[in-house]
Amino acid sequence: MAKKRAAEPDEASLKKKVAAKLTDHGNPEGDAALRSLRKRLKREQRKRRALAQRKKRAAGSKGAAATPVSA
Repeated sequence: MAKKRAAEPDEASLKKKVAAKLTDHGNPEGDAALRSLRKRLKREQRKRRALAQRKKRAAGSKGAAATPVSA
């Protein structure tokens, strides 16, 4: 049985959480929870970009233009 995929990608949910924390916050630099959320968001973005780069390199020169990488 395959794993069930999340209804919303991790990156999108983390963006929403960071935005929600920032709206009602006086000192965002001192908040450890907000810092960890930002770190998790950056990690997800790195994963997505690395995957796109791997797919691009695996496609080679002929497939790079033919197969656009989804974001």
